[in-house]
Amino acid sequence: MKKSPILLMALALFAGAVHAQAPVPDSALATPVAIDKPIPAPPTLGANSYILQDFNSGHILVEHNPDLRVEPASITKLMTAYVVFAELSQGNLTLDELAPVSEKAWRTGGSRMFIDPQMQVSVEDLLRGMVIQSGNDASVALAEYVAGSEEAFADLMNLYAERLGMTATSFRNSTGLPDPDHYTTARDIAILSAATIRDFPEYYGWYSEKEFTFNGIRQHNRNTLLWRDPAIDGLKTGHTEAAGYCLVSSARRDGMRMVSVVMGTESEKARAAESLALLNYGFRFYETHRLYAAGDRLATIRTSITEAKGFQRRHLTVLGDKGSIIIQPIESQGNMSGGVLRLALEEDRGGFKKGIQTVDMPPLKDRYEDQWREFAAVLKGDIMNPYTYEHDYIVHKCHLKACGLPLDV
Repeated sequence: MKKSPILLMALALFAGAVHAQAPVPDSALATPVAIDKPIPAPPTLGANSYILQDFNSGHILVEHNPDLRVEPASITKLMTAYVVFAELSQGNLTLDELAPVSEKAWRTGGSRMFIDPQMQVSVEDLLRGMVIQSGNDASVALAEYVAGSEEAFADLMNLYAERLGMTATSFRNSTGLPDPDHYTTARDIAILSAATIRDFPEYYGWYSEKEFTFNGIRQHNRNTLLWRDPAIDGLKTGHTEAAGYCLVSSARRDGMRMVSVVMGTESEKARAAESLALLNYGFRFYETHRLYAAGDRLATIRTSITEAKGFQRRHLTVLGDKGSIIIQPIESQGNMSGGVLRLALEEDRGGFKKGIQTVDMPPLKDRYEDQWREFAAVLKGDIMNPYTYEHDYIVHKCHLKACGLPLDV
């Protein structure tokens, strides 16, 4: 069996020096079960649709009209942020880049972070102005900087929605301002929320920040639950006259994380109260049961294909109980580069520091050069992949078994 060299190198790092496993998605470790006592019916909320999902397993605990088409309002910005986070993770953007502010961004109505065309604003400030302050002006500025226009950015949003499995969603702008062809469902928003928490832990913390000051103007996060329950750490509010008052929230208690989506309540106070009632119900009447003993070494493999700069690239993520390894193959002019390992560690391991870091892999020569060149050509779309995805899956599975790691697939 012909093995991918970048996979061999990454798994050698995973099984040896790094031991590096990042929190395995809790789905590999635990699943929610009803507590062994009488369980009342879930609360009936004053909302058009809602859903309560166990993040670890994806299991739906409560739902009401989860597939009802609704207007997302500013909850749209969850996808705006997701696309920008993806661009950052792929190396197409950096947080300190300065983005111009167009006349359109400046004049966009609704909630604002108060930027103007005389400014150039860092990507990080725009993200925080959008995530914390719900700035429509920041959303448009980010969209235009990433994709050239808000319309082109909306196409990206829809592409990511399709890849995440959001089958009943259509985006037409980055802000959530009303448009007849701009809609979603509570179920799709739950999918997006879980993906945000899972895929971008390094940025998710912004959703728990209670305030942000830009240009001397301090504004508070509109998610009032952040002040009411320390277990709640996100995500986003939304409101228009047609959408009503909406709130997507997530909380973690005793190792169990819940995601709540409540769409179409009658007031800001109601959306907070209804969301808290839903979360409390889940935490009170369900608990986490571990499927593996503490200390077990676990690993989950995820592969994905993203399109960047005109060609597709495959990404491989290895998730474990102490850190994660994200392998992002890249190509350079002339000789093939060795790729990039992006480590996210919960503690110092194997000479690597706790936190997020990038490790450049050396160019592959001699032994694996032909395979690497072939692999890069496949990623660029120059040639067809000579192997099936089943073949790739078996290769990954064999390597993990060789490392002595149980599988969660």
